[in-house]
Amino acid sequence: MKLVPLLVLLGGAALAQPAPPTPGVPGLNAGDTAWMLVAASLVLLMTPGLALFYGGLTRAPSVLNTMMMSVASTGVVGVLWTLAGYTLAFGPGGNALIGGLSNLGLGGMTDALTGTVPTSVFAAFQAMFAIIALALISGAVVGRMRFGAFLLFGGLWSLLIYAPLAHWVWSADGWLYKSGTLDFAGGTVIHIAAGVSALVAAAVLGPRLGYPRAAHVPHNVPFVLLGAGLLHFGWMGFNAGSALAANQTAALALLTTLVAPAAALLTWLAWESRGTGKPTAVGAATGLVVGLVAITPACAFVTPWAATVIGGLGATASFWTVQVKPRLGADDALDVFACHGVAGIVGALLTGALAWTTGSGGPVGGQLVIQLVSVAVSVLYTGLGSFVLLKLVSLVLPLRVTARQEVGGMDLSAHSEQGYTEQEGGLSAPVFVGGD
Repeated sequence: MKLVPLLVLLGGAALAQPAPPTPGVPGLNAGDTAWMLVAASLVLLMTPGLALFYGGLTRAPSVLNTMMMSVASTGVVGVLWTLAGYTLAFGPGGNALIGGLSNLGLGGMTDALTGTVPTSVFAAFQAMFAIIALALISGAVVGRMRFGAFLLFGGLWSLLIYAPLAHWVWSADGWLYKSGTLDFAGGTVIHIAAGVSALVAAAVLGPRLGYPRAAHVPHNVPFVLLGAGLLHFGWMGFNAGSALAANQTAALALLTTLVAPAAALLTWLAWESRGTGKPTAVGAATGLVVGLVAITPACAFVTPWAATVIGGLGATASFWTVQVKPRLGADDALDVFACHGVAGIVGALLTGALAWTTGSGGPVGGQLVIQLVSVAVSVLYTGLGSFVLLKLVSLVLPLRVTARQEVGGMDLSAHSEQGYTEQEGGLSAPVFVGGD
């Protein structure tokens, strides 16, 4: 026998033998761990995606400040989540209201597992959720809130509002979890919380100069589309990763996260096009994001056809909320409440109404009541808590920039930088469409 075929034969025989066991933690699944590492990275990508989405929607002289609010959330929440946020949300030994303190500084995790993945990976995955939850709020206050005040508020919000709410809904010790609340990937914890907090922040700060007579138009629509695309891509890890395993649950969550935004995008464009209106790129991007928000609590609890219903109804509710925004009494600059708060509420309630399609919930009536309670609790706690935190921050730092800084744009005054040269920049001030 020739040497080369012999080596091939021997090599094939070696490959056919079972691999020797790898020393490690009993119960750890390498495939699930690999998937969760990828999912966490996908969710991290959502924050710069949101920065582009929000940045494109704002005025050119404030684009850097707008994007920095999202980027800086990575730093503020990343540090605080490490020090105390994670253990307050998921630390073992806690009670119905708050987690135990055994994981302060992300310690005490050696060889620990959450499901079949290292607890350290789970902690990193959840950190990405906490980061983007704060970044979402910034859209309501861009162009008029002081950068330092936002960071101080954001740090307090992350520890005192987000972490307890995450514990209530997602921790096995949490009281809403024990009540049977269904929130697979953050409809209440992230989107309702961020949307309601954003509305409160907008009300406390007061409206933008000239609102509602001034047309604050997006300065870079391609940014908006690119940001929405990155959000959609990252959202696959956001929702499917919440299964904490590479399994059928993750597969269903990924599929519904594809279907619901598709239905929401078409629904939004249909509403825009009614009468003499025309479908817009900003509308398409917004509808896509609204569909992602609406399906988040339900993504692993409903069938694909039910996901289309959730996407369509979520988009309808958010679209009409945007139309009546002036009546809300708060100038939510980038419609965070309409697109995240309202869509999150619709998604949470429809989770209760449609979970029967996969047998994930209890009787429809009973599950709807449970979902309604979780929504009400989220709205009240985040709304009142945000109001108190903003008032506390205002005792230390002014919340709002001066009128001169607001008109001139936030980039130079807050960061001594400009996003564009004078020739490249878009509108340098609001365009007044009526009145003085």
